[in-house]
Amino acid sequence: MEGSQSRWGAESPGTGYERMRTEQSPWVKPRLPGWTTSPRPMEPTRDYPLFGGAFSATLPPGALDVSDLRPVPDNQEVFCHRVTDQSLIVELLELQAHVQGEEAARYHFEDVGGMQEARALQVDSVQPLLSENLALRSYCQEAWVLSGKQQVAKENHQVAKDVMVHQALLRLPRYQTDVLVTFNEPPPDNRLSLGPENLSLLPWSLGDFEQLVTSLTLHDPNIFGPQ
Repeated sequence: MEGSQSRWGAESPGTGYERMRTEQSPWVKPRLPGWTTSPRPMEPTRDYPLFGGAFSATLPPGALDVSDLRPVPDNQEVFCHRVTDQSLIVELLELQAHVQGEEAARYHFEDVGGMQEARALQVDSVQPLLSENLALRSYCQEAWVLSGKQQVAKENHQVAKDVMVHQALLRLPRYQTDVLVTFNEPPPDNRLSLGPENLSLLPWSLGDFEQLVTSLTLHDPNIFGPQ
């Protein structure tokens, strides 16, 4: 595969998944305030099977599996919030061996921006992620957290908005795979529309994103094919 079209499977559908940023240091011990999860009535879904059970992870409260609503590329698992426009995406991508370190995180951020037809991209920070906190630490050679902004127009909308993005890149060279986890969040002015039945469901937090990334577990390496 070459250039920006090196992703496994079909391109990400143009659904306008929006993105977020943070300025906190990533997942150090003790955990920084920005990464904590506020108490909430609904509980996370633990050990949720991904990619046919080859992986599992903890999903935040109120996560809807988008594959129950519409087709999703085989290399993606996509979840949306029941109330807000927030979403979480887990992707299995071909290892981009020609980029190393934080440049690999920037590469995937720009690649996603190109597929989303973002009109502008801005990287705010790229930081290493402590592998000791990852369930995938036995396979993960390096991990990075990138935060930035993308100017994206949602599907069927002409006006583009500055959208915040938070991405975690977990590199698995043993399986020639880059795992990309993205937390997308819309501008806060139109993010939430609560009805009486959803008053107990809060927007997802950075702590929810951290929990998904750190809990991501590999159960069946055969998903990567013959090694």
